[in-house]
Amino acid sequence: MARPTSSSSSAAGAGAGEWPGKLLGLPQSGPRSMASFGRRFVALVIDWALACLVSLGLGTYGDAGNFITLGIFAALQVVFIPLLSGSFGQVCLGLRVVPVRGGYVGVWRPVVRTVLLCIVVPVLIHAKDGRPLHDAAAGTVLVRR
Repeated sequence: MARPTSSSSSAAGAGAGEWPGKLLGLPQSGPRSMASFGRRFVALVIDWALACLVSLGLGTYGDAGNFITLGIFAALQVVFIPLLSGSFGQVCLGLRVVPVRGGYVGVWRPVVRTVLLCIVVPVLIHAKDGRPLHDAAAGTVLVRR
């Protein structure tokens, strides 16, 4: 047991010292590691494109329908996260939303997370442990499957 600890601490001293999710006990890479900014961004683009397609299908896409498209985006987030452990885009990229303390993500976490995601600013601010503020406020973390 002491052997892996010493090798991991020596690797940490070699410049890899901190990584997003380390304070949460998540690995640096592989399954259950915190999702990178690139994967998060591509998943967000996929989710927004899906919301735009639904809005277009409903005939609400365009200048007057911007808030309707945002509402569709939010509804898709709130529905898919509890059902699939992630939004459509996140599932496509091999990501999932999990509570920090384990268990089922529930219903209130996706609602809080999505409202803050739609405001945009909390997404740009990161907590001490590397999570964006909308994840920290909801008590969730976006990890790789």
